[in-house]
Amino acid sequence: MDIVSTNTAHGGTQGVYRHASTATGTEMTFSVFVPDRPAGTLLPVLWFLSGLTCTHANVTEKGEFRAACAERGIAFVAPDTSPRGPGVPDDDAYDFGQGAGFYVDATEGPWAEHFQMRRYIEDELPTLVTREFPMLDMARQSIMGHSMGGHGALTIALRNPGRYRSVSALAPIVSPLACPWGEKALGGYLGSDRAAWRPYDACALIDGGARLDALLVDQGDADQFLTDQLKPDLLRNACERAGIPIELRMRRGYDHSYYFISTFMADHIAWHGERLHRSL
Repeated sequence: MDIVSTNTAHGGTQGVYRHASTATGTEMTFSVFVPDRPAGTLLPVLWFLSGLTCTHANVTEKGEFRAACAERGIAFVAPDTSPRGPGVPDDDAYDFGQGAGFYVDATEGPWAEHFQMRRYIEDELPTLVTREFPMLDMARQSIMGHSMGGHGALTIALRNPGRYRSVSALAPIVSPLACPWGEKALGGYLGSDRAAWRPYDACALIDGGARLDALLVDQGDADQFLTDQLKPDLLRNACERAGIPIELRMRRGYDHSYYFISTFMADHIAWHGERLHRSL
């Protein structure tokens, strides 16, 4: 692992790191904020998965999470959204290819060689973080995300019961099976068999028996993607059918941007903090 940069912020260290990934066959970049802590103290971990067109840098630079994480003693890890580089296939559209990995393991060419983001996020990066950041307590993890990253956070948590103490999302794609973004991405990466898409659809996973203890979702009612792409009522209905407690907060006047994300980031960190610091 190579250090790209480190900066002191809110008494802790904001770092950016690069490593050679075996999952994607490329170099991958991610960021970690480690708050100051008493000697010998282990910190719980909050993962943040970003949305379409983003890298690790969007939330790292605009997410306004560090003060809340420092106050509550929570480390914050932000991966990239896809493999990148001149040898990695891409698409001219913003919603497919580099910057739009959808947190899936692609099976279709030419994407399958590098677009193995499920394996990267679920397995490879946590293993690396465990080894390189011994001050982090990987027995206390939570996960959240925005838009495509909200889809990633929901589906990863649903597929890995017991790994995360809590999961939340900001304007998530809740059902790729039922929106143009998802149909394009999953069809391109996984092929035309829609049964192969179901492990990457939060509503389908819940209807299939996957469960969460609770779920927090914030959604702006002025989000330009609300009606056609995000469809939060599908998630609320799936949770109600399954008996999963969900708090879906519609935020008046907010759109899909980092103005929205940064406004409610501290609320989500506080919600995760209650669960990460709770004695089991």
